[in-house]
Amino acid sequence: MQGTQISFFPNEENHSTIKQKKPKLGRYERIKRELDQNDSDPYKIFIDVDSVPNAPSNYTFMDLFCGAGGITQGLVQAGFKPLASVEINPIASATHKKNFPQCHHFCGDIEQFDSRNWLQQIGLPEVNLIIGGPPCQGFSVAGKRDHKDPRNRLFYEFVRVVSEIRPWYVVMENVPGILTIQNGDVKKAIIEAFKSIGYPNISITILESAAYGVPQIRPRAIFIANRFGMPNPYPKPQLLPEEYKPIESAIFDLPAYTPIPEINHQWTKHSPEYMERIAKVPPGGSLYTKYVDAFKRQYSGKPSMTVKENHGGTHIHPYLNRVISAR
Repeated sequence: MQGTQISFFPNEENHSTIKQKKPKLGRYERIKRELDQNDSDPYKIFIDVDSVPNAPSNYTFMDLFCGAGGITQGLVQAGFKPLASVEINPIASATHKKNFPQCHHFCGDIEQFDSRNWLQQIGLPEVNLIIGGPPCQGFSVAGKRDHKDPRNRLFYEFVRVVSEIRPWYVVMENVPGILTIQNGDVKKAIIEAFKSIGYPNISITILESAAYGVPQIRPRAIFIANRFGMPNPYPKPQLLPEEYKPIESAIFDLPAYTPIPEINHQWTKHSPEYMERIAKVPPGGSLYTKYVDAFKRQYSGKPSMTVKENHGGTHIHPYLNRVISAR
């Protein structure tokens, strides 16, 4: 990047004009608290993940809306065997194919995915788990929360594949906003949809990624259901909020001023004038008054705020007057 990099350390001249904001890291704490208080679900259990063996197993799974394979990777690390994946984005699909060549991969619209035909082609194996995160733009509080958003209909394609394959367990992740949209009617519709296909005992909770060692605040609503009346297990939190890993633990080794294209350590090129504007943004503050979820200054010593998909203008570095790099 060309131009002068203005630092954000306390000894700078603009320090006196910057008002520190108190970190707001529990955006969905109220939703989670109300969910837990009103929850009488006898099927939901929390287990100590450190006590679960990480040995390979014969359990199989399918990953719908798999993206580049983040969830697939987690399940492979947990000893599961990937049977199939579905993804419409060709770049993400190519990444998945490269990293999981043993997995039967379908690149295309899930509406065109013939699950029965696919299952027959690979010898009718039993599928123990189907997992997926249908697109959430219509559900997310970061978006317009439009319940008529056509992407929300893809949830029903997820349900269709589950009904055709009939795995032992189903896991679906989405943004916590899905639980409150339309005064909870969307959540009820999800529950009823799974009940209608033979998964009556569905459990829901909100898991915070930072509670499991990720240096990023990223809460997600996790739905788990099975067709045997068995418990729906969730991992117990491993860290208390005061123990969350800070953003520095992930980015401390990256050079402040020198881009490294080979590892995607690149960021938007800012003009000197733009950098001066960024310099006035305090931790937790935004460069804009309307789009306050964009161009927010990260807090030092705290986990990153939720990373969005448009890395170029999402978050400002905690110390430097530029956005964080893709890396």
